[in-house]
Amino acid sequence: MIPKPTFSFEESHWEKGYHCIGLDEVGRGAFAGPVVVGAVVFPPQATAIEGIHDSKLLSAHERERLSSLIMNQCLAYSIATVGVPVINKIGIGKATSQAFRSVVRHIAKDLAQYTLYALIDGFHVKYLGGISLKRQQAIIQGDRKSISIAAASILAKVYRDKVMKELAGEYPSYSFDVNKGYGTASHRKAITTFGLSKLHRTSFSLQKYVVT
Repeated sequence: MIPKPTFSFEESHWEKGYHCIGLDEVGRGAFAGPVVVGAVVFPPQATAIEGIHDSKLLSAHERERLSSLIMNQCLAYSIATVGVPVINKIGIGKATSQAFRSVVRHIAKDLAQYTLYALIDGFHVKYLGGISLKRQQAIIQGDRKSISIAAASILAKVYRDKVMKELAGEYPSYSFDVNKGYGTASHRKAITTFGLSKLHRTSFSLQKYVVT
């Protein structure tokens, strides 16, 4: 059984007077669609919302339910999207960092009276809206360990899934409402059959899935 995330990381920083931003991305490895970053700040000593976990381990219904609770009970939240044209121009790594910086700028503006500390799933981010590397903690599988990161992953996942469902209507051949742009077997087959759409990331090596 996978342990549930807690506020243990947050508590160590709350004790030092920081407000913690949980940060996570969704869609980094997808073949198509935007990359989305979520950010959530809970008030120090907040009560954990029952059921929060890594968004990938939750049903769509649970994510929707928890998303509403998170937005109602957190101190601040933000969601940023970077689309396919930018991803194809600068690469997914830089595009993802751009989204991280965007949400932190928004949070920092809303919570300007507080000193912020970033808890990030997986890796540090340079030039993060005034939050130095010394005020960042990169946590491997952070969405399974930190409630703030897990909450950010839920908001980002719910938002991106909604976007991909809407885009499925524009690109019906690829079943984006089902695969959410990820490289499933059926998605790869659709690429072979129909080629790449404007929604696909040409900066990725997807051409190998197109049989001419």
